Amino acid sequence: MDPFSQGAIGAALPQAVARADRLRTITLLGCAAGLAPDLDVFLGSATDTLLFLEFHRQFTHALAFIPVGAAVVALLSHPLARRTMRFRETYLVCLLGYATHGVLDACTSYGTQLFWPFSDHRVAWNNVSVVDPLFTLPLVGCVVAAAAWRKPVLARWGLAWAAFYLVLGVAQHQRAVSAGDALAKSRGHAPARLTAKAGFGNLLVWKVVYQHAGRFHVDAVRAGALAAVCPGESVPVLDTARHLPWLDPESQQARDVERFRWFSDDYIAPHPNKPDSVIDVRYSVVPNVVAPLWGIDLDPAADRHQHAQFVGERGLDEGQRRDFAALLRGQGCRPLKAGG
Repeated sequence: MDPFSQGAIGAALPQAVARADRLRTITLLGCAAGLAPDLDVFLGSATDTLLFLEFHRQFTHALAFIPVGAAVVALLSHPLARRTMRFRETYLVCLLGYATHGVLDACTSYGTQLFWPFSDHRVAWNNVSVVDPLFTLPLVGCVVAAAAWRKPVLARWGLAWAAFYLVLGVAQHQRAVSAGDALAKSRGHAPARLTAKAGFGNLLVWKVVYQHAGRFHVDAVRAGALAAVCPGESVPVLDTARHLPWLDPESQQARDVERFRWFSDDYIAPHPNKPDSVIDVRYSVVPNVVAPLWGIDLDPAADRHQHAQFVGERGLDEGQRRDFAALLRGQGCRPLKAGG
């Protein structure tokens, strides 16, 4: 999730079991430990722009690495805490803070390698957006208030809010999946697979993507009191032989397509407007359109050893803001009929 959420949850857990007279020091230690795993964003390569996709949310986020990561943070931060805490206590605070990070990230849709080095599976429970102010602001408020007033009970309230919101996200995710499946069946489709992801900053509007007969269908579900579907667009599933006939299967670019396929959980398609580009269909600002947040650009003139180029397309224009707001209000959506 975003750094504010990670720092706050990292601070809240040790705060909740802390002594009041040490609460401010513990807040800083827990916050630092909660943020530390994301230092992996600095692992990358100028010539291989896909490398950071493999390392971000990898070993620093793994359950097996928690004791090691916590020890590193404790060693670096203990000089600031040694007047009031023994190293063992500093380490325990950092252990609690560090342990929250990977689990919270796994609640999002991006994918976290919790079980590295035993598996490279990207765990994604899809029950909260990477950025969600309704999750973050109450949590941050409780953490700041707990430190300011030296009241651990306020941190417990913050954790209770976070747990409630994540459980609500699980329920909303299931509603979105059910609605997406019903929409597919109403079209006479039998999805080979289907995924639902929270829209940006909310648990109300969800992006649903399913695969049927060689195409990805991209729709939105508004999971209000009554679920409503907001039909969208479709795009062909990537077939490299058909969409990239020039691509040498033994080239580095072909290997990079497979690396991107792993990262995207095989939800990849040709870019609708760029014939030599591949996109991750799972993400867009407006949930029911094919307008990717990222993809890879390929070069037919490249030599066999040249890498594909990872590109982000995160610009947010006024039209996208307007369309997203319309979905939040339910415009362009229709209630699900009984039986689909």
